[in-house]
Amino acid sequence: MRLTRGELKQLAGPVVVGLVLTLGGAALVWSTGEALRSGQRHFAAAQAERRQNTERLARIAEEEREVKEKIDLYQRLKQLHILGEERRLEWADAMARIRKERELLDLRYTVERQRLLTSVAARPGNIDFYASTMKVDLALLHEEDLLRFLADLRESGNAYYAVRKCGLMRTGQAVSGAGMTPRLRADCEIDLITLVDPAKK
Repeated sequence: MRLTRGELKQLAGPVVVGLVLTLGGAALVWSTGEALRSGQRHFAAAQAERRQNTERLARIAEEEREVKEKIDLYQRLKQLHILGEERRLEWADAMARIRKERELLDLRYTVERQRLLTSVAARPGNIDFYASTMKVDLALLHEEDLLRFLADLRESGNAYYAVRKCGLMRTGQAVSGAGMTPRLRADCEIDLITLVDPAKK
């Protein structure tokens, strides 16, 4: 079937319109695809940023928890009087007070030089644990006097008191009616422990 020139003229308008519409549709499809790809890129970027923010918040929460734990540990160590330099004058005062309050008949002690027990890795530097050994020679009326003495020593503070050993011996003295006679002697070694940050020395 052959079209006449008049029919071709009549078809030219709709063909042009069709081509324009086809090209417009193609452009619309392409721009929609670009918009979709751009939206997907923005969505992926937003998801990555959200993930980073969530991880950052989790790290901050973990750091806060660690700081709180360290503060709690510091407070416990402070209550044990384990932080800082030795307090030898306070130790002597505590021994004199316990002797007087407990009416101990014979209490002798010596404190050896401080020595390093261990060094523990920490941030930003190491923490050093020191001990000074107190040797105590104590006359006792009965065994409970030793337990009371050790309890009083712990409650006096000024260090963390760790009993290494205590030995009890009978004196062999007979009980006399005139006064109180010690029946036992205690020989103890007690570590007075302090914790020092070398950077603050």
